[in-house]
Amino acid sequence: VQLVESGGELVQAGGSLRLSCAASGRTFGNMAWFRQAPGKEREFVANVNWGGSRTSYADSVKGRFTISRDNAKNTMYLQMNNLKPEDTAVYYCAARMEYGGAWVSNYDYWGQGTQVTVSS
Repeated sequence: VQLVESGGELVQAGGSLRLSCAASGRTFGNMAWFRQAPGKEREFVANVNWGGSRTSYADSVKGRFTISRDNAKNTMYLQMNNLKPEDTAVYYCAARMEYGGAWVSNYDYWGQGTQVTVSS
C-alpha cells in the first residue's frame, strides 16, 4: 500500500492550489487530509468516504477547502481556495477502511507529505 501526495508549492495569500493523493495497493473506505505546521502537532483538515457523499472539515478550512475523490483513479483531491498564511504546513494524505475519524491515531496508512507555503 502506498499513498503519494503532490501539488504543494509556494502561493500568495488569496490564491488557490489543488493537492492530489494517489493510492495504490488497495481502495479505502475513508481518506483524509491532515497538515502539520512547524512546531505544531499534526491536525485534521478534511475526510471523505468511499463514494464521496460524506465529508467533514475542520472549522478553520470550511468554506475554503473542498475534498473529493475519483475512485476510478484511486485518487483523492483537496481544492484549496482563498489560502491564508496560516495554511502553511506539510499536508499529509491518510487512509483507513472505515468512514470517519479526525485523529491521527484513527488512520493506518500515511503518505510522505507535500509542502504548502502561503506568502503574505
